Amino acid sequence: MRKPDSLTDPTALRLARTRKGLTQHELARLIGVAGGERVSRWELGTSEPRPDILVRLAEVLDVETTVLLSPLTRGQDLRRLRTLAGLSARQLADQAHLSLASIQRWEAGRVQHLPPETALARIAEAVKTTPAAVADALNQARRSTRDPLG
Repeated sequence: MRKPDSLTDPTALRLARTRKGLTQHELARLIGVAGGERVSRWELGTSEPRPDILVRLAEVLDVETTVLLSPLTRGQDLRRLRTLAGLSARQLADQAHLSLASIQRWEAGRVQHLPPETALARIAEAVKTTPAAVADALNQARRSTRDPLG
């Protein structure tokens, strides 16, 4: 059963791997993870790779990281921006000098007010985008939790 909040598109991952002519075990070895079973779980959608592994997958498979992500349905959100940058929530918090709890809260859409401009700028620098894109992502997350149907 596919995780409903998964960012990784299992079908896109499988397609990219087969186009490259790799088995699950070969891909696992090339990205430095143990065994093809893990790749199998990603392709089934029962688990997903960490952001840093997702970036390595894209490099080995010679595709953009965005190709391996589920199609956007409601625009970029902070979790997607962080994942595209290859960062865990902890890494983003550390690089942006913010608390992990704040990052997790914002990714969950619990955004009462946008963070100060300095915080937006630090997040933007960490995820390699603009402060405006981070503000849009936070607003998107806030909208999606208020109206789950978009």
